[in-house]
Amino acid sequence: MKNILSLAFVSLLLISCGGKEESVEQIIENGDITAMRAKKTELVNEQNAIKANIDSLNAAIDKLDVKKKAALVTAVTLQDTLFKHYFEVQGNVDTDQNIVLYAEYTGVLTQLYVKEGQRVAKGQRLAKIDDGGLGSELARQEAQTALAKTTFERQKRLWDQKIGSEITYLEAKTNYEAMQAATDQLRSRVAKTVITAPFSGIVDNTMADQGQVVNAGQTGVLRLVNLSDMYVEASIPEAFLGKVNQGTEVKIRLASIGKTYDGKIRQVGNFVSPDNRTFDVKISIPNPDSAIKPNLIATVMVNDYTAENAIVVPENVVQQNAMGNSITYVYEEQADGTAIAKQVQIEEGYSDDQRVEITSGLEAGDRLIVEGVRSLRDGQAVELKDQSSNNQ
Repeated sequence: MKNILSLAFVSLLLISCGGKEESVEQIIENGDITAMRAKKTELVNEQNAIKANIDSLNAAIDKLDVKKKAALVTAVTLQDTLFKHYFEVQGNVDTDQNIVLYAEYTGVLTQLYVKEGQRVAKGQRLAKIDDGGLGSELARQEAQTALAKTTFERQKRLWDQKIGSEITYLEAKTNYEAMQAATDQLRSRVAKTVITAPFSGIVDNTMADQGQVVNAGQTGVLRLVNLSDMYVEASIPEAFLGKVNQGTEVKIRLASIGKTYDGKIRQVGNFVSPDNRTFDVKISIPNPDSAIKPNLIATVMVNDYTAENAIVVPENVVQQNAMGNSITYVYEEQADGTAIAKQVQIEEGYSDDQRVEITSGLEAGDRLIVEGVRSLRDGQAVELKDQSSNNQ
């Protein structure tokens, strides 16, 4: 009623002004507060009427527009793919060329020819122990052996010519052989006073100082390491004995240096430990930059299953229904141009790296819904966010 009176008042005001409606700017310019209020009321009423009409239109559109209710999803077209499953075990990096060289002769360490970090070649002299006069004794022994050899060779020539007695020839031969054996033994003892590199590598640590007395078999002199022939040794549960062979593919992750390597098992142990029911394997690992060190902890991922033409889906699209069955949804177009989410029951195989192998229920060419799948129901109308689906 109040609005009607306001409109009537405005109408009279317009009639009194000659029937010509004034603009907002003119009313403000006239400074008539009553006219201003009347104009404001008129505009508010018009605004409310327009809003009511818009709300009515929206309600009608929502009722008639089917696509308005469709859930927005994304889908991918499934394809056959190579799928590999791995199981993990812990391993340790090692090398066969990582040894401590011990003194083989008791005496004073007179010379240390190398420094820590120095690269050396196989057979290179690394250290010298005082031989306590063995060198001089060897020189005398070698001279006596040379004389015994000359005597023997002369007696042999005479005996070959049937000159002289056989006993003289045999005595010369026996004497020479005895002298040669003594010389070889003494030479072996002198050789133990020199420490040489059994293989090429790097002097990792010197453990004895020059001038120190070292004891045979007890005093470590230095550690020699070769990082070019590294491997990882791991223990694998006996349950995998039939799935692990020489040449089996593996991935090796070294968390401490942030690297992962591909490799193959080079050796499979023939002994199952009765203590933990495992067998050992060795995997070669490349080390061109010497970044890998002995005793690093390694995570070994062993390939125990491979499928050439597998259907693989993201793990998060697989759900469980009330019956405990695994289900997922595919995008299915209808004859009228709309689409629905079709629920399919699936069977799962191996899972790996947040992916699941599907052994039944899906096939290549199916359009799998991957986003928005958690809130869907069977037969629900759906619409693609992006009309072009991607391939998986």
